[in-house]
Amino acid sequence: MDIRRAVGAKAGIPSEKLDDLLRYRESDRFTAREHAALEYAERITRDELEVTDACMARVREHFSEAEVIELTFIVGFQTFASKFAKALNLAPQGFA
Repeated sequence: MDIRRAVGAKAGIPSEKLDDLLRYRESDRFTAREHAALEYAERITRDELEVTDACMARVREHFSEAEVIELTFIVGFQTFASKFAKALNLAPQGFA
């Protein structure tokens, strides 16, 4: 279990929902707001994807401008932390 899953579990997110994260598009466990946030995060982090106008429109349907900025920062920071750990070959912390 990684830290993000451990934090999600501690925050009360059901394990079934956490299990469905990679299948969020097909899962009925996520709200439209969550779908918009997950698609946005995916498009930010995957090099072959672009953050399209349509994606931003869906995000802005569910989030205020301040929330969009915060969401963007969190996605960017987590991406940085992942790359930082990879570059320094940091071992997983073993959260369970």
